[in-house]
Amino acid sequence: MKLWVGVTDFDWFKFLKSRDADEVNFWQPSAARKFRVLEPGGLFLFKLHSPRNYVVGGGFFVRHSVLSCSLAWAAFGEKNGVVSMGEFRDRIAKYRRSDRLEADPSIGCNILAEPFFLDQQDWIPIPADWAPNIVQGKSYDMTQGVGLDLWNAVRTRLPLPADAREVQDETPRHGQEFLSRARLGQGAFRVLVTEAYDKRCAITGERTLPVLQASHIKPFALQGPNRVSNGLLLRSDLHILFDRGYLTVTPDLMIEVSSRIKEEFENGREYYAHHGKPLTVSPGAEIDRPKSEFLRWHNEHVFGGKKVGSNLL
Repeated sequence: MKLWVGVTDFDWFKFLKSRDADEVNFWQPSAARKFRVLEPGGLFLFKLHSPRNYVVGGGFFVRHSVLSCSLAWAAFGEKNGVVSMGEFRDRIAKYRRSDRLEADPSIGCNILAEPFFLDQQDWIPIPADWAPNIVQGKSYDMTQGVGLDLWNAVRTRLPLPADAREVQDETPRHGQEFLSRARLGQGAFRVLVTEAYDKRCAITGERTLPVLQASHIKPFALQGPNRVSNGLLLRSDLHILFDRGYLTVTPDLMIEVSSRIKEEFENGREYYAHHGKPLTVSPGAEIDRPKSEFLRWHNEHVFGGKKVGSNLL
């Protein structure tokens, strides 16, 4: 079982520590290099640039994703470690050592849940085998040697979530099990739903990413979890109609459209064309597909509208 020590700058760390962020985007200025070291739930530690040669915090890996700068900002905002979109672009340009960026550059995003930021007196000195020429980071086997020492040093400095403690008990919750139990943030929810639906609208198959939105089936404000199984990727107008109860998806993944659209707006032919049809796109993994209990909740508490008659189609 591996952990990763990733190199970052002090400003990024200090900014996020001051915000007490519930999730972070540990981003890379280039999208060229994929991060494949950890599976979901793996321990991802932060090491500051030299001369601050310390491990100062970490989080639990959710996934690596290539996102445009604008989408990364829309999903994570200040949890990217900067105060504005303009500063975000400036940081990307700085690390690319370029005065010019394309209009919406793509970056590598390592999405981390349940981050922790150590106070300075608790910083952990880097391992003795850390080479000065390491730029991005280094992996360790957390069950033995240096990796185990790092893991133990982290455990003694803060109370970790149950998922992390179980690593020591050799009953880790990694992979899909971690994603089904971890306290994921809104940014992670958006990215995971977007990728589970292959960046296509669940109802129409639309691929124009700027107009696609990750919708909660049961709202987060009403104890709906940030889980892919509680999400649908919808075109923005369909997202609005779904949230306002003008359309729904049944537990067998069939689309229903309320007659209220015709009655209230004397319109809606495009939407009624989807009535009675199955979702165009659904996640490939069974665990990611919309959960029937959330769909029933939406059917009963949000939709609750009149069925469509043949005269409206």
